Amino acid sequence: MKNKKNIGFIVVFSVAAVLYILALELSKNTLWGWALAIAALTIMYILYTKFFSEKKWYIKVLSFICMFVVLFGIYRISYPPYRLMPAVSVKNPGATEVIRVAQGELTGVYNADNTVEVFTGIPYAKPPVGELRWKEPQEPESWEGVRVCDHFAPRFMQPQRQPMADSVVGLVVYNNFAWFDPTDNYQEAMSEDALYLNVWKPEGDVSKCPVLFYIHGGSLQTGSPSFSHYNGEAYAKRGIVFVDFGYRLNIFGYFADEELAEESANNTTGNYGLLDQIQALKWVHENISAFGGDPDNITIAGESAGSSSVNAICVSPLAKGLFRRAIGESSGICTNKPFHTFRPYDEALEMKKKVYDTFGAGSIEELRSIDAKELVKAAGEYNSMTVDGYAIPRQPAEIYRSGENNEEALLNGYNAAEADVFTLFGKVTGDNYAELLKDELGDCAEQLVKLYPPGDDPKAQYDDIMSAAWFSYSHYTWSRYMAKEGRPVFEYYFTKDNKGLGTNHAGELPYFYGNLASMPQNFTESDYELSETIMDYIENYVRTGNPNKEGLPKWDDFSEDETRILELGSDIRMVTDVNLDIYQILDTIE
Repeated sequence: MKNKKNIGFIVVFSVAAVLYILALELSKNTLWGWALAIAALTIMYILYTKFFSEKKWYIKVLSFICMFVVLFGIYRISYPPYRLMPAVSVKNPGATEVIRVAQGELTGVYNADNTVEVFTGIPYAKPPVGELRWKEPQEPESWEGVRVCDHFAPRFMQPQRQPMADSVVGLVVYNNFAWFDPTDNYQEAMSEDALYLNVWKPEGDVSKCPVLFYIHGGSLQTGSPSFSHYNGEAYAKRGIVFVDFGYRLNIFGYFADEELAEESANNTTGNYGLLDQIQALKWVHENISAFGGDPDNITIAGESAGSSSVNAICVSPLAKGLFRRAIGESSGICTNKPFHTFRPYDEALEMKKKVYDTFGAGSIEELRSIDAKELVKAAGEYNSMTVDGYAIPRQPAEIYRSGENNEEALLNGYNAAEADVFTLFGKVTGDNYAELLKDELGDCAEQLVKLYPPGDDPKAQYDDIMSAAWFSYSHYTWSRYMAKEGRPVFEYYFTKDNKGLGTNHAGELPYFYGNLASMPQNFTESDYELSETIMDYIENYVRTGNPNKEGLPKWDDFSEDETRILELGSDIRMVTDVNLDIYQILDTIE
């Protein structure tokens, strides 16, 4: 009987120990926490089997409670600390030569094979803290000596999942089963002081390299320029200077208030994150030649909210002359009524009441005194740009209709299953199909239901319509405006599936920027081949304004046939846009 009890205990204890160790790994707890946990589990096992197994039941229960308390304590004290992300994954990388920019001298580090120089954490504006919270970005301060730029700056303040939740998302969404990694036992640092940019340049003394200026996505609420999918090494190896950066997000970047407008010499409020982006672009235009970049050949690019931001920069008079071309992936704001990351000015001002009520504040001074960690709790609804009369003078659609937009060429497009991840937990049936469409699309939903009835799979039909409405329609509209102006425009349709995000929103990113190797478990040789082809297109476009070159499948200018776009998938070919009928109905929205 005693042996059976011990066997039962051993099985239960072993399962619990494995689950606990798994929790430590998923939560990225420190290695010394692992060591403490293993030591504690070993001691507990010995104590129980030697001393407590034959004791009365309440003694056993007490021993298990003590065990739980000890293990929970180890879990808490070994929780992953916050750290800055290193610029490169190389241990002890070599330092670059000193480079001088307007604010002072700096050095970066080399990548693994010394073909790329990486400079991270370069300030492009003063920290927007204290009295500078909710003010236009200020010019960065100069520094003495040589600034070492070998770590990314903190990501900007944003809502944050627990490390375990992040790991689970990695498993489910990215198919990331790289369980044990002794180098990732920390969390990325986060701060309101995060207006810094990063530069990847070809090694050595280079000049007049084209520049690719990238704006990260995240619904204007979250995101980090250190994310592996945005790494600029692949383009630097192709002779392109790549830049990305952090900017104000959520309530810090898109809060609007009349009192703030009155404070502003430009009478602006509500677009602080956009103003950061333009300030970063201005800094790059003025300083990128120090890194070998050509200030007269800058292409701005972005995905999701980053693409909406690109669209906004294209209509902002503040950005005129700071760049030449644009790349937009999976979002835009130039439709008559943008579906996301944009809101009317009066609506933006109306939402301020909720902030004051939430924090019991009566003035901007009181809001500025609230700790950023507390203020970010109100981040969820403050993720939209607006017409402020300064950064965005009028509705973007009006600016395009008048031909006042800034970009001289456009490369843009969308993925096959954009909306699926956003409707993942929504229940769509034949009974509620029409109602759900009306909630999202208003009066035009009736026409859509007639054209696309729910059928046998109403959820799939709903996802297709919302992918068109929320995402691809903005690119069709953007492309049409450019074609009407007689400016070069090239539109794509990404259809390559894989074991990760596939053709869902953001699925194209590792292909476009040459970072499939960051999650190699998701990709095959055909994926790498497609990525190389896509980067060939983008390199040609960034250099010349035309993605075509001998040896590549022909990518027709959208202005030649507004029904045809380039499929980027297992096949690369011009195809008819599958959503044309939906676009005609969406055109009726005013």
